[in-house]
Amino acid sequence: MYLNFRWFGADDPVVLKHLRQVPGVEGIVSALHDIPTGEVWPRDRLSQLRDTIEKGGFNFSVVESLPVHEDIKLGLPVRDRLIDQYCESIRRLSEVGVRVLCYNFMPIFDWVRTDLAMPLEDGSTTMAYDHRELANVDLSRGMGDGLPAWANDYDGEELARLLQAFRSVSEELLWEHLQYFLERVAPAAESVNIRLALHPDDPPWSVFGVPRIITDGQALERVVGMVDSPANGITVCTGSLGSLPANDVPAIIRRLGSRVHFMHCRNVMVTGERKFHETPHLTESGDVDMLEVFRALRDIQFRGPMRSDHGRMIWGETGRPGYGLHDRALGTMYLRGLWEAVSREPVLD
Repeated sequence: MYLNFRWFGADDPVVLKHLRQVPGVEGIVSALHDIPTGEVWPRDRLSQLRDTIEKGGFNFSVVESLPVHEDIKLGLPVRDRLIDQYCESIRRLSEVGVRVLCYNFMPIFDWVRTDLAMPLEDGSTTMAYDHRELANVDLSRGMGDGLPAWANDYDGEELARLLQAFRSVSEELLWEHLQYFLERVAPAAESVNIRLALHPDDPPWSVFGVPRIITDGQALERVVGMVDSPANGITVCTGSLGSLPANDVPAIIRRLGSRVHFMHCRNVMVTGERKFHETPHLTESGDVDMLEVFRALRDIQFRGPMRSDHGRMIWGETGRPGYGLHDRALGTMYLRGLWEAVSREPVLD
């Protein structure tokens, strides 16, 4: 298990020198967040990011994420050019030493929360989702109105066009477009020793009437079965999958086996139908049994990168919701302790 930490670059309130004080963290997960989706990532910018990370004492191990253009997901004729450019970016990632690429295939919207600062009893705040609250979100003005982490900030007119387009796309057609993408991208990744790691949809159901397909273990198995390549794999996000109670995350890990290329570890508490909030990483804090998750990772002999995912805002910390230093650092140490413990357990036949 190779511990990593998400870092958003020079504008991130979390600075690399502080991450040096979190024992066991070896790699940094980052990206070029300002490059428009679809454009090839510049070599000089990637080299600069790598050099900054290495001077900080870490390896640039994972890119999260290289966004997939909406026209690829829609299956438009321009997708061939966009996929070629995606493959060129993959080759350039390899040149700077990146070995894992985390990406997603969520149309328009990335991960969605309806409350970025829900107060908890201990005085911390956390992110929460209530599907009923989506009806109160005004999309006519475009994106960025309190909903976080989207790769693009579409204005109202462009968002309306995309919503209309994707609402006419069936789930099965979206699957076809994903397969078309993977059949071209996986060989390119394999040729330069990069592992693709598709992230599950978060939350794992349709939002704003737009289809989502990467929602459960069966879907993840379908993804890895689309292209028989060791490069074609999965990011197992315990929080994304765990927000749907039917998902047995340890069982999913065991079925995927060597195709688990990246781990996002966080916990969630499900409080109603399509309603949850994020909690401390501890097994006892939420509905994800993190100890059993780690036993499953041991059983498949997982040796890939892992990071603590979204954390609470604690001790008065402010900044990017879910991405403060303190709770993610606590989570990292908890994950390291779990790994040490399960690694020493006798494995029963």
